[in-house]
Formats: sequence, C-alpha cells, structure tokens
Amino acid sequence: MRVRFAPSPTGALHIGGARTALYNWLLAHGPAADGGQAGDRAGILILRIEDTDRERSTPENVDQILDALRWLNLDWDEGPIFQSEQAGRHAEALTQLLEAGHAYRSAATADDVRAYKERHGSDRGFRGQPEDQGAVRLRVPDEGETVVDDLIRGQARFPNASLDDPVIARADGSALYNFAVAIDDLDAGITHVVRGEDHLSNTPKQLLVFEALGAEPPRYAHLPLLLGPDGRKLSKRHGAASVQELREAGYLPEAVDNYIALLGAGFASDEEHFSLDELAARFRLERVSKNPAVFDERKLRHMNGRWLRELPPAELVRRLEEFTGRQDLDGAVEIAAEKIQTLNEFWPLARFFFEGPTDDAAAFNRVLGSPEALETLRAAREALAGLEPFTVESVEAALRGLVEARQVKPGAVFQPVRVAIAGTRVSPGIFESVALLGREETLRRIDQALE
Repeated sequence: MRVRFAPSPTGALHIGGARTALYNWLLAHGPAADGGQAGDRAGILILRIEDTDRERSTPENVDQILDALRWLNLDWDEGPIFQSEQAGRHAEALTQLLEAGHAYRSAATADDVRAYKERHGSDRGFRGQPEDQGAVRLRVPDEGETVVDDLIRGQARFPNASLDDPVIARADGSALYNFAVAIDDLDAGITHVVRGEDHLSNTPKQLLVFEALGAEPPRYAHLPLLLGPDGRKLSKRHGAASVQELREAGYLPEAVDNYIALLGAGFASDEEHFSLDELAARFRLERVSKNPAVFDERKLRHMNGRWLRELPPAELVRRLEEFTGRQDLDGAVEIAAEKIQTLNEFWPLARFFFEGPTDDAAAFNRVLGSPEALETLRAAREALAGLEPFTVESVEAALRGLVEARQVKPGAVFQPVRVAIAGTRVSPGIFESVALLGREETLRRIDQALE
C-alpha cells in the first residue's frame, strides 16, 4: 500500500487536514496484510506539497504545515515532493494525451462554454477542429459512465454525457490541479487516495485522466466533513480551527491525535488513550463512517486534561517549562496540575508565585473591602507567623483552627488569604500555595494587603 498526504500550502494546517494526515499515517503504519512478517507495516506514506496555486502558496505556509505535522508526531517515508517541481513531467503527459487525441486545445472561455451548454445541453460543440492555441481540455468519452468506487461511501456513478470536457492545462501549458494530481499519483505509485469528501467532485476528472493514459487508478476513500457542535462546517467561529491554534492554546499533540482519530474512525467512545502505534493497530478504513463528524473543543479540552494529569510529573514540568519559556516550575506545577486542562491555563493560575500578586481591584474590593475581612486577615497572619515547621499540614491546621475559633465558613478565612497572596480569587489549593511561597513571602504579601 502506498498512500499520500497532499496539502496545499495556502494557509495553516486545518484540523480537517490534520485528520486526513493522521488517517493516512495510521493506514501506512498499520499491520501488514496477510503474508507479511510480524511487525511489518502495511505501507508507505508520501508527503506531497501541492503548491501550484501561484498566488497563495508560500514557503511560510509550507513551513507551517511541516511544523504542524512534526508536532503531531506524524512523520512520512518519502518527500516532501513539491508539485511545482514536476512541471516537466506534467508537460510530457500532456503532450502524450494531445498526440493521442485524448485532449485538445480550445480558446473557449468558461462563459463561452456556459452559454453553449444553455443552448445545446452539452459542451461537446467546442471540440470542433483542433486549435493551436488556448487551454487544453480532456476529451470525455461520449458514451458510458465514470464510476467512483469509494471505499467509504460506496459507488457513485457519473454519466459521461453529463460531464464537461475539463480544462487540464492553461494556455501556457501549465497543468491544472486535477491533471497534475492524477499524474503525480500515477508516478508515485499511489494505491489508495484517502482525503476529504470535498474532493469527491474532483475524482471523476482524475479517473478520466487515468483512463486516457491507460493506467490503473488508485482506490479512493473520501472522509466525511468535520462539523462544529452547531452542525455547521467547522470554522474559526467554533474556536481553534487549525493545528497551530491548538498548539498555541496549550493542547498536547497526543490528545489531539487521539481526539481527531475518534472523529469518524469507528472507534468505541471510551477508546481515547492510545499511542499512535496502538491507534494504527486498531484503525480500519472500512470502519470509517460516511456521516459527518462533530469536532467539539470542549470534549478535546476534557480529554487533554486527562492526558495532562497522566503525564509523569517530570514530563509535565518539562512541557510547561518549554511552553512558558520559564524554568524552576516544579513546585508550582505540582500543586496546579489538578486545576488545568491545557498548558496555557497554567501560567495565569501560577504567575503570582513568581511575579507577585495580580492587580485585581475587583477581587480586592469584594474580598477585603470590609473591616471584618481585614480583621480576619490579621488573625490569619498571626496564626501563620508562629508555625514551625511551615508545611502544608501545619498551614492547613492553623487556618482551619481559625475557621473553628471564629465560627465562620471556610471561605471567610481562606479567601482573604488567597487574595492577599495571589491578588485574585482563584489559585491552586490555599494551603499548598501558602506553603510553597514560604513563611517570609506569605507574611510580606499579607502585610502589603493590610496596608
């Protein structure tokens, strides 16, 4: 089996494109078919950059795509191959079709063809006598039908009489998408094309190119669309829409891989914690649903939180230090880990340990804006000042003792201390936070708040 992932470098790698890349990777890395040796892989994955959109394809976008694939831990066996570098081969195949009569030049514009079809119901009248100039069109057979035998969606039949002769090259000879893709797939020996269903309308045109060349086409499988929770096509209005945005939002690549693997692959809903190799061992193309799948970032956040908490502590520290660009986060990570679902939630929660209390006037006025609250904070300072040793256990005993002595709810004691040391009403556990800051810094911040 030889599969390919062929993104167009016209922007960041969309989540739908990431799922296509993942499914191709899983196919290539799955177990070999009957007859293979134990541990043999099913196939080879080729990375092709389809950069023939001259205006929108940029080196920066190529770099973004490669970076996103590497971040997702999706490697490739051959490539990247740049479609723009295959122009000589495209021209050779174009000449072959022109000389065999399977293609012809026509100066007719799209408007000309449209007007002719409205009068005659077909564009065949533009074939006429061969022309020396103009775009190159593929000659679609007048009889029969073109059948897309899709591995996911089943058969789709297209009567040839209803198909226009598609333009496959510009007047200057440069190949257009459907022709270039077919030639590139042929030359790479692609056996299976797995891509989004938005490409389904292109498939008959590509099959006709293979037929004109007398070549065996690959098998096709078109993945269902990704929708947002509102049932509309996935876009920025649903939150992160690209791999880059997910990365910047602090998601783990393992969680992203697992979540998008679930979107239509036919895995059980409780199967959500596998390595890529384990996913590859379970993935079967025939199980992929033909129905649209829903990308819900809330579910991804929940899954990501589970992955975060299951990382070894040292690994979580390493990733957070890499994400934040900070060092010596061990203590803060230890006490904040249970409260975060993404990496970018850590620093807003733990910043006060390193940079001092946040300047949140609303929190200060709400929690410490009364004489009673300030008196409670003074009592808490007194209770903490004499602790020996200054540990989580002793801090908890002192503050809970103050709650009992003053016969108030725990929040009446804990929140003033929290706002004094953190500047906000949200922090990791109050006992752990006070102990991590230490006696001297805790008392200094309380004194500052009391001023």
